[in-house]
Amino acid sequence: MESELPDIYCPFPQRSNPHVDHTREHLDTWTRRTGLVHRESARARFEQADFGAFVGMVYPTADSEDLDLVAGWFVWLFLVDDQLDDGHLGRSPDRVRDVVERMRAVVEGAAPGPRPGEDAPAALIALTDLWERTVPRAAPHWRTRFTWHLMTYLTTATTWEAGNRADGVVPSEATYIAKRRHTGAIHVCMDLIEIVAGIAAPESLHNDADFITALEASCNVVCWANDVYSYEKEQVLGEIHNLVHLVRHHRGYGKHQALEHVCTEIARETERFLTAEAELLALYPELAGLLVPYLDGMRSWMRGNLDWSRQTPRYNPADVSQYAEPGAYLEESVLGLSPDHARLGSGGGD
Repeated sequence: MESELPDIYCPFPQRSNPHVDHTREHLDTWTRRTGLVHRESARARFEQADFGAFVGMVYPTADSEDLDLVAGWFVWLFLVDDQLDDGHLGRSPDRVRDVVERMRAVVEGAAPGPRPGEDAPAALIALTDLWERTVPRAAPHWRTRFTWHLMTYLTTATTWEAGNRADGVVPSEATYIAKRRHTGAIHVCMDLIEIVAGIAAPESLHNDADFITALEASCNVVCWANDVYSYEKEQVLGEIHNLVHLVRHHRGYGKHQALEHVCTEIARETERFLTAEAELLALYPELAGLLVPYLDGMRSWMRGNLDWSRQTPRYNPADVSQYAEPGAYLEESVLGLSPDHARLGSGGGD
C-alpha cells in the first residue's frame, strides 16, 4: 500500500529496541496464558502483525522488563479495538457496558479483578495482570491520569463510535479530530512514556500550554497516519471513523486528493510539534531531565508508528479481503460476548 500513498513527512530518525525478540516470546506466552489469543486463525493474524516489532519502534529506549509491560498494553488495546471496530460489538453499545464497568472497577480500585480459574472475559483477566504490574511503577497522579485516559478511550469507542454506527451518523471533521485522540487510545500510549523513561512529570507540566500543544500535535500525527494506512481496510469494513473517509465525504474529494490533504495536515502537525518542543525546552531548562525524554518519546511514537504502518500486513491492500469476514480472526472470549448472547446483567437492559 505504501507505493500508492503520498509521502508522509517525518524528520525523526528510525530506531528500534534491542529487546524485541525477548518481547515477542513474552507476548506469545502472555496472550496464551490470559486467553487473549488462542484460536489458530487469530494466532496466525496476531503473529503476522508483529506487535513486538511495533512496540520496539515506538519505545526504542525501554529496558526488557518495561518493553514487555508496554507491549502487553499494546496488544490489549489492539485486540479490544478490533472487537469494537471490526465486530458486531462495535454497533451494540449496550452489549459491552457491563464489561467496561468491570474494567473501570479494576483500574479505579473499586473491586479486585478476576482470580485465577475464574470464568471472566480474557480482556478483563489481561487488564488485571497489566494493572498489577504497572501500579508499583507509577505515582498516584499518573495513575489518575492514565485511568481517565483509558476509560475515556473505552467509553468513547463503545458509546460515541458505536452510537454513530448504529444511527448512521457521519461526524464532522472537527468533532472526529477531537474524539480521535481518545478512540485511538494514543493518550494511554503517551502516558506509558513516563513508565518507560522512569520519570514522573508533575501536573503543572501537563497543564502547560506548550506541552499540551506538543502532546496534541504528536497524537494527531500518529492517529492521522494510522487513518491513512488503514483507509483501505476500513473501507472494506464500511468504517466511517477515518479522517480520509470524512474528508472525502464532507469535501467531495477523490481518494488521492483526500489522502494528499490528510498527509499535508500531518506535516503541519509535525511542524506544530517542533515549534512547541523548542519553546518548552527554551522556557524550562530546569525541567530538561523530564522534558527531553518525554519529547523524545513523542518523536519515537511519530516515527515508529509510521515505520510499522509501512511494513505491517494489517494494512496491506492485497490482504484486505480478509477483513470482510472478521469472524475468522476475532476471539469471542476477549470481551466474553458472542453475537447470540443476551445482554449481560441489568446494565444492558435499557
